[in-house]
Parts: sequence; C-alpha cells; structure tokens
Amino acid sequence: MPERLLGADGRTPVTATAVAFARVLGLRHLLQASATALAPTGPVSGLGAALDTLHAGSCVGLAALSPRWRRAALLDAVIETGFAAAGWSSSAPPPGARRRVRRLGR
Repeated sequence: MPERLLGADGRTPVTATAVAFARVLGLRHLLQASATALAPTGPVSGLGAALDTLHAGSCVGLAALSPRWRRAALLDAVIETGFAAAGWSSSAPPPGARRRVRRLGR
C-alpha cells in the first residue's frame, strides 16, 4: 500500500527506504491512536500532540531539502499540523479549571 501512495505522482520509482519510512510512520500513527483510545487523558493527548508537532516539523525540513518529496511532505505537514492542533486542544484543561484548583487550595 505505501508503494501506491508514494508513487502516485508517477515521477520516479519509489525506493525501498521510502516505503520503510512510510510503514514506520504508519505504525506510529496506529500506536498513537491506540494509546489515545485506551487512555484518553490530557497527558496522553499532549504527548501525541508533541509527536505530531515534531512530525510536521520534520516534513517541512524534508520539503525544504528534497524536491522529489516536497509535495508529499508539505501535504503531510498540513495533516500533521491538524492532528497536533487537535491533540493540543484536547490536552488543555477546560477554561476556568486552574481557577477552580486555586480556589480549592485556599
């Protein structure tokens, strides 16, 4: 499956290294989604958001360095940024939660 996605533009043959990277990143997504489903807590969502942020940053770096993978890397960066934003928003405490904690501590 990664071969078809990576080779969708039809430019050059897809290397075994590119397929391996795609499989590792796909596995990371599955593991992250499983962990989030099993423990949908703020810290787990925050960790997932941090990983998605790093992934988006690495995609931007790849786009800057590799004309061959630029389009795919930029598309992936946009998707990962969306995942990161969703993760960060679900990891944040609800509005007013900090105030409530302070009031209880008084």
